[in-house]
Amino acid sequence: MASPNSGDVGAAGDLLRTGLLAASKDEETPAVETTATSTSSGRLAEHEMTPTRSPVRQGVRRAAAELQEVFLGTKLFPLFSAVPLAVAAEHFRFARAWVFVFSLIGLAPLAERVSFLSDRHIADTAGPTAGGLLNATCGNVPELIIALFALHKEKMEILKWSLLGSILSNLLLVLGSSLLCGGLANTGKERPLDRRQADVSIGLLMLGVLCHILPLLSKYTASTGDSTGSVLGLSRLCAIVMLIAYFGGLVFQLKTHRQFFVQEESSQSSSSNSDDEVTNNSQPVRLLVSASQQTNTSRAYQPRNQPANRPSVIGSASTVIWLIGMTVVIAVLSNYVITTIEEASDALGIPVRFISIILLPVVGNAAEHTGAIIFAFKNKIDITLGIALGSATQILLLVVPVILIVSWVNGIPMDLDLNLVETGSLVMTVFTTAFTLQDGKWHYLKGFNLTLCYIVIAVCFFTIKAVPTPKKVQA
Repeated sequence: MASPNSGDVGAAGDLLRTGLLAASKDEETPAVETTATSTSSGRLAEHEMTPTRSPVRQGVRRAAAELQEVFLGTKLFPLFSAVPLAVAAEHFRFARAWVFVFSLIGLAPLAERVSFLSDRHIADTAGPTAGGLLNATCGNVPELIIALFALHKEKMEILKWSLLGSILSNLLLVLGSSLLCGGLANTGKERPLDRRQADVSIGLLMLGVLCHILPLLSKYTASTGDSTGSVLGLSRLCAIVMLIAYFGGLVFQLKTHRQFFVQEESSQSSSSNSDDEVTNNSQPVRLLVSASQQTNTSRAYQPRNQPANRPSVIGSASTVIWLIGMTVVIAVLSNYVITTIEEASDALGIPVRFISIILLPVVGNAAEHTGAIIFAFKNKIDITLGIALGSATQILLLVVPVILIVSWVNGIPMDLDLNLVETGSLVMTVFTTAFTLQDGKWHYLKGFNLTLCYIVIAVCFFTIKAVPTPKKVQA
């Protein structure tokens, strides 16, 4: 039988146990908090004790990411192996043909990467105007460097032929193959193009053609026996006129009629999601300034698992360093090309004229060529026109007169006389392109005709094996 006080004792025991448990929990809580605080303090102290690990690791990872984006970010990355092969072939005195071939192949990915870096980093940072000018200039770096080395070595024929080949390839090969491929992808359709913008470049190209025709005619119509002096003086005057015309076109685009381009840019942004809408007449084409910037041709070479709009790991300072380094490598390879071109011509059995007019421009502009075709497939023909016409205009009205003025300053006699066949090819190329674009429509037959014209010109220069050697005169 239970005691009368047993219930009270049990209740008191329960209360006592509850109080002891609560007290023990109160005592454990600071311990847990102390342990967590000490753990956090320990980690912080450990992080503070090793301040150099994180920056070093970040630097290594950043360098690896930049290398991956620069070298592996293009489908042309296997061609980078030709760069060390060219240097090794030159160092170990291999056959001149090997040095020439490796150098020529190595120029293709380098030219594409220079265009990529200037387009995606410097042009976007500097703004549409300054960035477009800088990007267009960087796009012609290989041609400019090759021309400067040819001028330094006083190889006037190679200099003129390489610049002529760049113009011919842009107007006939790039534009023709783009119209052909884009037209075949849209068989049975006749697409419009922005004729107003094309007329701007065609007019400037015709002015450049006139400046090349006049020195040639002056050579045959001079009353005196020696017409070299008159041709040289007329060429220098024409070079100044060509520069004025080019910068006048820039003022037209960037100042006096800038509102047209601004309106067209807004039209492009609103219609970029439709293949049918991107071919209307409101599509912008900056034929003189930012053709390369608009096209983003280098982004067409990114791997499929690498989205074009992802943030870049290369900063502005790193971009400048990469551009300087690649320009130096391009200069080295260009020097190899100019030095070995005659010996390689003899070894390979290919005329120097054909190599300079056909092979050099094709390799130097390979990235832009393929990008133009890609945009034509997407019915963005006005961007393709910006690539072809814009590059040809800049070479004819900016690069050629600048090289001539540089030769003038250095006392090297250079004129605009390209000889009869070369000048005739230039004239017919510009006029054929003008007639092709005059109706504001495009289809595959127009591209087919332009491509055939380029093939005929290439065959012509392949059959002409004699290299003229004009007399050198002092300025």
